[in-house]
Amino acid sequence: MEKQLKIAESELILNTDGSIYHLNILPEDIADTIITVGDPERIKSITKYFDEIQVEKSKREFATVTGVFKGKRLTVISTGIGTDNIDIVFNELDALANIDLKNRTINEQFRQLTFIRIGTTGGLQSDIPVDTMVASQYAVGMDGLMHFYDCPALEDTENKIDTYIRAQSDFPPYVFSGDKDLLASMPATFVQGITVTCAGFYGPQNRSLRLKPKNAQFLSSLQSVEIEKDLKFVNFEMETAGIYGMASVLGHKAISLSVILANRATGHFSNDPSKSVDKLIENVLGWIE
Repeated sequence: MEKQLKIAESELILNTDGSIYHLNILPEDIADTIITVGDPERIKSITKYFDEIQVEKSKREFATVTGVFKGKRLTVISTGIGTDNIDIVFNELDALANIDLKNRTINEQFRQLTFIRIGTTGGLQSDIPVDTMVASQYAVGMDGLMHFYDCPALEDTENKIDTYIRAQSDFPPYVFSGDKDLLASMPATFVQGITVTCAGFYGPQNRSLRLKPKNAQFLSSLQSVEIEKDLKFVNFEMETAGIYGMASVLGHKAISLSVILANRATGHFSNDPSKSVDKLIENVLGWIE
């Protein structure tokens, strides 16, 4: 067998204790099932249900807690906002799972991780009210992350989504689906559809304060189309397409679950966002259990 070349120190950066550079954690610190959240403070809202806490570490916006819930080992990690951070988090978590950090070589046996995003989102359809829970069936990236990686060919539905978005925007998208088995297991309380991941919260999501978005019709173009029967654009947010893309090219499983706090079609915002997020967390943990 040909000897593997070691990964250079400039490419795989480690801290003095041997932990991965940004996340500041070791391979034994993570479970096979990893819940991602944007806000570090949301970790407490999830881990308060755990029976045992085994690991608590943090660095910058990246906080990690690993523990046991109903006999299942889970890791919860905060990514911060945006797909640029998803690139960091997913590459480093995959390295923890599939690279021998001491020898700087790729492990012979692949360890597959399952990622579950718990987040908040903005709704696009007037008939899907605030406080509704969403499971992202497909995700469209309007941020550019996955253009830096070799991606698989689009399947039929993904190609239809890609073609439609390219006709509405000058920015080339990328499209990935969530894990089909995980999506099939979701309860009917979760609405499934297409999620649009944007590179920002205001202009990229067609919000207008003092600055007006360049493509003022983009929002309405998403609200008015059905890509296939019962398949519509459901929500805007800032991480899901990166999560689906990175999970796909790295060989992991991923599903993004969120609650609608703002409805862009009606102008409504949730009366009790904390309660809605707690309900989402309870539903997700019940599904995991």
